[in-house]
Amino acid sequence: MKKKSYLIHLSLLSVLFCITHSVIAQQDSLTIKNSVTDSTIYYRLANLEQEVASEKKGESHFMVVGLATMGFVLNKTTTNINGVSTITKTNGFPDADRFEISPMMLWRHGKHLLIEFEPSWDGSALGVNWGDVSYFVKPGFIVRGGYLVLPFGIYNKRLAAGWINKLGSDPVGISDYLPSSDFGVEIEGGLPMGNMKWSYDISLTNGNQLLKDGTIQNAGIVDNNKNKTVTGRLSLLPFSNSCLELGVSGLYGGVGDVNSIYQNAKSEMYAFDLNFVKNISGILLNAKTQYNYTSISNENYASPVDSTPYSFSNKTNSFFSQLSVRATKAPGILNKFELAARYVNYTTPVNSIWGAITNEYDVAIDYWFTWRSVIKIVYESQKINGTVPINLGGYESNSTQNNRFIIQYSVQF
Repeated sequence: MKKKSYLIHLSLLSVLFCITHSVIAQQDSLTIKNSVTDSTIYYRLANLEQEVASEKKGESHFMVVGLATMGFVLNKTTTNINGVSTITKTNGFPDADRFEISPMMLWRHGKHLLIEFEPSWDGSALGVNWGDVSYFVKPGFIVRGGYLVLPFGIYNKRLAAGWINKLGSDPVGISDYLPSSDFGVEIEGGLPMGNMKWSYDISLTNGNQLLKDGTIQNAGIVDNNKNKTVTGRLSLLPFSNSCLELGVSGLYGGVGDVNSIYQNAKSEMYAFDLNFVKNISGILLNAKTQYNYTSISNENYASPVDSTPYSFSNKTNSFFSQLSVRATKAPGILNKFELAARYVNYTTPVNSIWGAITNEYDVAIDYWFTWRSVIKIVYESQKINGTVPINLGGYESNSTQNNRFIIQYSVQF
């Protein structure tokens, strides 16, 4: 009887086990199915993470950097025309003439290829500062193509960023007069020369276009003639510590529209620059200067007064020189202050309808939060004397005096 009872209980237990096992098996089947799916995603993500984590330096890399500049300006303009003076006072925030946000996107592919693109927004329009592709052939030799900052002088290519510029504005006639950026190709590099160093930077681009008043503008992505413009800069660093750099630049190219009366017009430009940075007994001295000379072949133009032809010596000179001083070993926050001063001269052709002589003096006190974040308090005094002759619509006396007070913040990110 006991044996029979044991067999009954064992049979019931077997049935219950089979039912339970069947249910569990169905659940396990679903779990295994989900587990397989989840594992596939998991291992795929794990492999991607491992690829990112173990990515070798130089294979591929994307980075966004850039700069931002903004501030407040008070401006007083005194205009004198034939002895009659007019005073205008304006103010602006965030200083429309100097407001800029420019993110720069960098993508490196492999050890040799770099793509750069820097758009810029000035509060009213979106533009492009440059966009190019660089191929690093070997140390001291880079090939570049695209929309380039031309190798002419040092300001536009190396000093124009707000957090690098010690003053509140760009030097007139240097930054806002050609050459600036253009479409073309470029080779750049440098090599040691004993205890000295030298560098080269040469470009071949579309060039500039001569307008009907004798001024020039960038020709753009479609060339206005069959000629190309050659621009180049050579520099020498004569000391082993590279505290001094001396540079010379040149540009030559046709500027006239094909099949026009200006089709044979040419332009020649030269520049000389100096860059000196040295810490002397706890005083950081920073001096920079650049001189530009532009010559365009003599052409005939139509007078805006009576359309009669006239000509003039189309030569332009521009120059800036600046000096800044910072006591790097001063106690407390005093070592974060820097004093800067600059002189600018810009002289356009005397007998043209845009003839003028501009002299500007700037002084600033800069406070550096970090090496790339600075606030500036700046005073600018700018005097413009017009030299347009009376027969072209000028005046016997014509001058404009601008006095500006600027508070500006600049940062590189």
